[in-house]
Amino acid sequence: MRRWWHGREQPAVTTTPLEQFLARVQADPDLRQQVSEAITADAVAMLAQELGYPVSGSDLLRFSGRTAAGVRVTRIDHPGEYPGRYV
Repeated sequence: MRRWWHGREQPAVTTTPLEQFLARVQADPDLRQQVSEAITADAVAMLAQELGYPVSGSDLLRFSGRTAAGVRVTRIDHPGEYPGRYV
């Protein structure tokens, strides 16, 4: 659905590389499985980077608790980490 504003087409909503990657995760069952098996945010970021998305582990950690493209990002605290470090 296109929206018109003052006789011109309204520009599409811009998404971040992270949101674009999450949309791909939602659409690709094999990638979704790889992401669910990843141990760290950096491992997920490596998967994103291999597919051409400039996403870092820190990007993922800062996005924790939010949803994009039907994919919810949840940080799992591991022993030895610093709680609240990426808040």
